[in-house]
Order: sequence, then structure tokens, then C-alpha cells
Amino acid sequence: MNFPPAELREQFIAIRGNKTFEMTVVAIIILSAMLIGATTYDISPFWISVLGVFDIAVTLFFLAEVLIRIAAEEKLRNFFKSGWNVFDFVIVTASLIPIDESQMVLLARLLRIFRVLRLISIIPELRILMNALVKAIPRIGYVVLLMFIIFYVYAAFGSFFFEQINPVLWGDITIAMLTLFRVATFEDWTDVMYETMEVYPFSWIFYLSFIVLTAFVFLNMMIGVVIDVMQKEHEKFDREHGEGEAGEVHWIREHTEIMEQRMERMEGLLKKIADKR
Repeated sequence: MNFPPAELREQFIAIRGNKTFEMTVVAIIILSAMLIGATTYDISPFWISVLGVFDIAVTLFFLAEVLIRIAAEEKLRNFFKSGWNVFDFVIVTASLIPIDESQMVLLARLLRIFRVLRLISIIPELRILMNALVKAIPRIGYVVLLMFIIFYVYAAFGSFFFEQINPVLWGDITIAMLTLFRVATFEDWTDVMYETMEVYPFSWIFYLSFIVLTAFVFLNMMIGVVIDVMQKEHEKFDREHGEGEAGEVHWIREHTEIMEQRMERMEGLLKKIADKR
């Protein structure tokens, strides 16, 4: 059983894929964010009521937009196969919670704030960036773990050698790690270095080696991980939508496989004909 009828579904598909409709949705999301920001100001009760009317209108528009996207699917469950669709559905339906003086008022306001995140699900480029970020987090975690080990080793050395110079900065290993974080972010790190150089003239080697490892090597490793994942996400998007070089390669590969299957069937038929003779 199709949901909804095929003729009506084609109209909803046309509306969903219309660029004007997509830009309107983006504009309404931005307007919704502005309305939420306006409520944080000290304004008169009249304008509060006006903003309330606009909020109801925006909520109804989002509800209609989600219903159109659901109606454009052949089956209802197809809409919920996408995580972004589920996210939109939850945000929109939760926005239907009325804002009044009930105990749910705080939850309703928080959920309305999250409506601005729908820009990520609407704009494909933002979806690619978000997917890349989520997939890069596990790989970045290993880089962060390695950074923690380096921080720990350097903090131990700093605490052993520089504690007598300045116990506020090097009193124990946890404080020393915070000091090294200050050094890694270049927040007046030269003051820390010059202070220890008065006692240990060659302590600059300690700081410069640490900065090279953390601020340059590990930072570039993180950037490299993000770029690699983002490139793969772009290629995946191009393959799915038949765009770019990755889309062309995917199209050629699919048609090559189809041709190979046809050739195999033809060879099988020729062999059967030859065997009969």
C-alpha cells in the first residue's frame, strides 16, 4: 500500500524539491532564531504577545513542512530511515508544547532554541560538515590521548624541576598540566619560560620542544583527520547524488557491472546453443 496515492505524492515531491520552498524554510528557521533572541530582551507586553503570535505561525509552518516531506515518501517508514528526518520530526513535534506558566515552560523554550539546528538538516553542506565532525571524533580521540600522554610527561618533568621556582605554577602535576595548557595556547607563555630560565638557563628547550609537539604537530594531525573525513563525506555525497568526479566514477562502475552481467548471460546462452548443436 502506497502512502499517499502516487498522483498526490508526485506533487509533494515537487514541492519538497523546489528551491524556493527550501529557501523559504531556511528563512523561516532564521526568523525563528531571531524571535527566540528577541524574547531575551526586556520588551513591553504588547510585543511579547506579537512575538507569541509569530511563534505560533512559525510552529505551524514547520509542522506543515514536515508533513509535506512525510507525504513525499512512498511509505511512512521511509521518512524515519534518515536520522536527520527523525531529528526534524522530534524538534517540530516537541515545539507544539504550548508555552505558558506550566512546569513544561522551560522545556518548551529549550526545544524552540534547538529549532535553529534544523539549518543543519536542511542545508546539505552543513550536513556534510556535521557528519564529518561526528565521524572524526573517534580518530581525534586517539590524537587527544597521545597529547594527554605528552602533557603528563612534560608536567611531571616541570613539577620535579620547577616546583621550587614557582609552586603556584608547578606545585603538582595537575597544576603543571594547566600551566602547560597555558603555554600551548601561547597565553603569556614567555613569562613562564623566562622565570625558569633565571635558574635553569637551558629550560627554553623544555618549552620549545613542548610547543612544537602540541601546537604544531598534534594540531596539524587533528586538522589532517578532519580534512580526510570531510573529503570522504564529500565523495559519499557526490556518489549518492551522481555529482562530481566521484559521482561519475560511481556511475561508470555501476554501468560496467551491468554490462558484465549481460555479457555473462550472453556467454551462457551461447554455450547452451553450442552444446545443443
